[in-house]
Formats: sequence, C-alpha cells, structure tokens
Amino acid sequence: LTSEKFANDYVLAIQNKNIHLFKEKYRQYNLLIVDDIQFFSDKLKIQEEFFHVFNALYEGNNQIIFSSDKPPQYIVGLEDRLKSRFEGGMMVDISQPSLEERTAILRVKTQQRGYLIPDEITDFIAQNIKENIRELEGALNSVIGQSKIRGRTLSLADVEEVLKRKIKPVKIITADQMIKIIANYYNLEEKSINEKTRRQEIVKPRQIAMYLLRNDLNTPYPYIGRRLGQKDHTTAIHAYKKITCDIKIDKKLEQEINNIRDIILKS
Repeated sequence: LTSEKFANDYVLAIQNKNIHLFKEKYRQYNLLIVDDIQFFSDKLKIQEEFFHVFNALYEGNNQIIFSSDKPPQYIVGLEDRLKSRFEGGMMVDISQPSLEERTAILRVKTQQRGYLIPDEITDFIAQNIKENIRELEGALNSVIGQSKIRGRTLSLADVEEVLKRKIKPVKIITADQMIKIIANYYNLEEKSINEKTRRQEIVKPRQIAMYLLRNDLNTPYPYIGRRLGQKDHTTAIHAYKKITCDIKIDKKLEQEINNIRDIILKS
C-alpha cells in the first residue's frame, strides 16, 4: 500500500460520507505495509486518521511496516506523535541493491511474468539501472511492453534504444583517477588518504573514496581495502554502509559527494 493510496481512500470516504467503512477496512488487517510515509507531510487530517489506524492495529498486536526516504525524525511536516510511534519500532536501512541482487530480482520478475529474456538483456538492465528496485521494475516493464508491441524478443540494440532515457550517461574513470579527485577536493595529498590514521580530516575523505569506488564503479571490496592501505576489506564495507546511511540525514555530506561527482563528470 502506498501512502498516497491511503490518502486517496480517506478523501474518497469523506466525499462519499462513508468514513466508517474506511475505518473498518484499515483496522481489520493483521499486517499493514505502507510505502513512502513521507507523503503524509503537512497533511494533518490524514495524519490524524492514520494515527488512529496505527493505534488500533498496534493495540491488536498486528504487524505494521513503513518505508520512507529518510528516518522519521527528519521528515518535515510529520506530527511528533507519529514520529514517536514510528521510532518506537525497529528501523532498518535498506541500501541500494548490488549488481548481483539486481540481476536476481530481474530474473525472478521475468519468471513471475512468464517471460523468457536472454541473460545478456537481464545483465544489461542490471548493470545500467542502479538506483532502486522501482526503477529496475520500470525498465523491465518497458522492455516487456516493447517486446509485446513488436511481437518478438528484443535484441540488445533494441533494449539500449528503449532504455536510453532511463540510463544515465556514465563517465569512464579509473579508481586512481577518482581517488586523486577526492584528495584534491579536500586539499590533501593523494598519499594521505592511504595513511593509517584516525584523524577526521583523513578518515572522512577515505570513507567517501571507499563509498564512491563501490557505489559508482562497483569496485570489489578487497581491492578497495588494498588500494586504500587497509589490512582487509572489512573497513571498506563499514565505510560504504556508513556513508550510505549518513548521506540520508547529512545534507552537507550529500552535497560534497554530489560536488565530487560533478567534478568527475567534467574531468
């Protein structure tokens, strides 16, 4: 269930004067999953109704799952009492799916639709659509839709044409070039990023380098660890997870990373 669907159902119930049916519908579930909870921002009447739905389900020992693009405390326009309810549960960060996960998701989705798509097509979509599962499914739907229209399996060239507007242009850059750009951005000597130190002025750029190497270049963790002077790859994994989490709540950090990406594209 999307939060927008909940809001639309509520508005329709008010217009049709059958709000009691709306209340009965949403309080009967054993499990309620609501996507994009940030949509409720500044919609006070809808927040009030959702608050009562939440309480009714919670008191009935039912399961409630929400998703949002940021932690509850950072959703502007969301009432404190709702934030308190959301923060009372377990919060889990869902990071960007890896290449292997994207490929597996595509294969499951094609099987569910009863379609047979060549591996090279599945691999192409997985390698080029990286942001989230929703975009991945959208790309797959476009390919399947065009396949139905044309009455045949699409070639790789066909798929490239169909998805050209969905695929972001990629700047070819090496790991060494990326590290050099990051060092320059933070006014450091390139060798400084490899130093075994906990000084924040070094640790932060190094973690950002590890994050970008993994996220943007899909560089293997063992290589990232070795390239940046670490004994093993666990530091690289930690850095990737930390930056992935931090950029969701730290706008300054997010802007710095976007600035670095802009420099890379222009280099």
